Amino acid sequence: MSKLVWFLLVILLVYTILPTLIVRLGGFGVYTKGKRANGIALTFDDGPDPDYTPQLLDLLAAYQVKATFFVLGSKAEKYPELIMRMHKEGHLIGIHNYVHWANALMTPMKVKKQLSDSVKAIENIIGEKPIYYRPPWGIINIFDLILLKQFHMVLWSLMVGDWRSSGGKNRIRNELLSKLSNNDIILLHDSGQTFGADQNAPIFMLEALSEFLEECKRREYIFLRIDSKMKLDGPRKQEPLQLLKKTIVYFWLKWEMLFYWLFNVRPLDPNYQIFYIRLCKYHGSTIYLENDEKLSDGDLVVELHFNNEKLFQMISQSSTSVQLAVNLIRDVQRFLPTLTQYLKLHQEVRGIYGITMIHRGSKQMGFTVKELPKGMLRLLSHIYLRFLMFIFHPQGRKRLMKGQLSPRIVAISASEVIRRYPADSSSPSL
Repeated sequence: MSKLVWFLLVILLVYTILPTLIVRLGGFGVYTKGKRANGIALTFDDGPDPDYTPQLLDLLAAYQVKATFFVLGSKAEKYPELIMRMHKEGHLIGIHNYVHWANALMTPMKVKKQLSDSVKAIENIIGEKPIYYRPPWGIINIFDLILLKQFHMVLWSLMVGDWRSSGGKNRIRNELLSKLSNNDIILLHDSGQTFGADQNAPIFMLEALSEFLEECKRREYIFLRIDSKMKLDGPRKQEPLQLLKKTIVYFWLKWEMLFYWLFNVRPLDPNYQIFYIRLCKYHGSTIYLENDEKLSDGDLVVELHFNNEKLFQMISQSSTSVQLAVNLIRDVQRFLPTLTQYLKLHQEVRGIYGITMIHRGSKQMGFTVKELPKGMLRLLSHIYLRFLMFIFHPQGRKRLMKGQLSPRIVAISASEVIRRYPADSSSPSL
């Protein structure tokens, strides 16, 4: 498999797979099921729909059931009378993005605009800002975790595939009744217009729901809106950011072990493992270095990789960002004489190269710092390194939000490393 494919897989893992798994399996910061058997929450996605939503509202009114609708902002603008009817009849209105796009396929700014446009559309109709949010397909990206301070993210505990017509009403009704518990959040759909759905599927959902509600009435089940259900379960428990970070770090470091094995990235110095290295050929535009040397395409280089496990330990043990910076510089300075000894044994190496967001002070240590050229590498590096900074740096989120951090190329010639950082007797034998 090519390096580009592996790099894309890493980006996909970091940007959406890992955070989605943490949210779905670990329940961090989201509401997926009630803690107590105090009632069922009926929730409906993808609407409003001019054909099916009025029928659904009639059905809910007949059984005096209050539900929660996660609506698309674009449809809310198109059918404001249905949004107003939901509101007047006592249902809760939440957001399901402006259009039905997965957050994994959008940039953080695009997701933010989807939400702000949806909030504006709904607030203009009912005069209230919606604060409950369900991402399409329950898929998020890493930056959506920031949304937890602004919205209550709600998923589900019972889903019966009602967007499909196969099996008709009987399949939907039977699955609802056989899987139901008295604290479930049920996911259904009042529109068949989204990708992957059958257009006539809501017909069978409505028929099944009618029989389901009749049976629930016989069993004396209670139905609650999401906000009411959350109140009965107690105050919203904010998961500590550090706990979330530690969980992400744990899975990330496991992935890095595999990545290092695949690409032969290894520690150079067992005593000062701030960097791992990989011997490889440089591919890219010529980099002109400060000492009038250059790195050209095809030159053999030592590629530097921060040891993120070591970095995370340093962060955990540093009380301030200043202390972290001092400890980081000290470890780099201890590492460089060992790198000199390695370079003397590998005289064919022309330079040292890396891409990082932690580049402050690099010039003073002899490195050339350059902007990444525009293109796919710059985009993917930007996403990847911003994630690492968000997780590992104590002020990463704050600095990212201010736009203070961006990836840079850092490079130095082998001869300059040897000149500046002579190997000493304490350097280990390589």
